[in-house]
Amino acid sequence: MPADQPQWVLDARRATGDRIRVRRLHQNMTQETLAYSAGLDRSTIQRMEGGSEMKLSHLLLVAHALRVHVTDLLHG
Repeated sequence: MPADQPQWVLDARRATGDRIRVRRLHQNMTQETLAYSAGLDRSTIQRMEGGSEMKLSHLLLVAHALRVHVTDLLHG
């Protein structure tokens, strides 16, 4: 993945990660619990919440585990 991503892409990833974290905490879930519910590793959840590059399939699994539509995570 190129390191020269536009700033708006980096900001959008960071905002998406923040929305995942807020939804998770609102539901009193740990990263481990969310990871288990989504069928992912805790490190994947940690990276997503940190605003790292994320796969669409992972985002869909996390949205399903949080019982929200994926657009709620993308656009708040």
